[in-house]
Amino acid sequence: MRPGRRHPASAPGPYARAPAYNCGIMKILNIAAYRFVALDRLTELKDGIAQALAARRILGTVLLAEEGINLFLAADSAAIHDFLAWLQRDARFHSLDIKQSWSATQPFHKLLVKIKPEIIRMNHPAIQPAAGRAPAVDAATLRRWLDQGRDDDGRPVAMLDTRNTYEVDAGTFRQAIDWRLEKFTEFPQAVLDHRDELTGKTIVSFCTGGIRCEKAAIYLREAGIAHVYQLDGGILKYFEDCGPAHFDGECFVFDDRRGVDSALKPRVEIGASSDSDAAHAV
Repeated sequence: MRPGRRHPASAPGPYARAPAYNCGIMKILNIAAYRFVALDRLTELKDGIAQALAARRILGTVLLAEEGINLFLAADSAAIHDFLAWLQRDARFHSLDIKQSWSATQPFHKLLVKIKPEIIRMNHPAIQPAAGRAPAVDAATLRRWLDQGRDDDGRPVAMLDTRNTYEVDAGTFRQAIDWRLEKFTEFPQAVLDHRDELTGKTIVSFCTGGIRCEKAAIYLREAGIAHVYQLDGGILKYFEDCGPAHFDGECFVFDDRRGVDSALKPRVEIGASSDSDAAHAV
């Protein structure tokens, strides 16, 4: 049986579903979004996006590369929606995969718009998600698989965490495979070192919002792992659709909130200094 169809919150205007946590005092809308899509004229694009964000007083980080866009932004809801409507007038960004949550105050200290070789660094240029995604499993289907202890073909399901050690330590799926990665560029070698452990299982790669497991799932398939899926929308989308089921702890995020729980509630009151760098968020 195929996993459920993808329903990206991508069109300008209202999102497909409101975030789980906003008790009335959360005034700042936080979004994480990315898309693998061929981009050119990057300097011109960078300047236009920077001007559009500055005009709306939006803070955060936008990464641009020839392979696509990756962004982490926060501001009041009207400003965010207005910026997304502007951005998605460009057909290349119409299908952005957007996750959202709320905070009481601004979690970012500045605005950065950067051009990078990759929007998530793997150092394997042959891995091109824009040319074709690996199969994805949606949150509801994954929860059902985990509830029943197997996929719909009867194979055991193994969750593979593609994030860094400090992120995993904040929270992860129960019994998830954790290769103690210090950075995502270590993932390809870890696959080769542990490939035999994955045989005979359905592997579901996952990360915070979906961008790392886009590349991870493609690499796993090219490494000869037969049954591989990526968790569509990552942990944040899973929290939005399924809450805490089969997950222990919280999801680390790369801003002053430090983490969000399964209701997308921030871990800490914002205002303390943070050594998080949104440019590493994936």
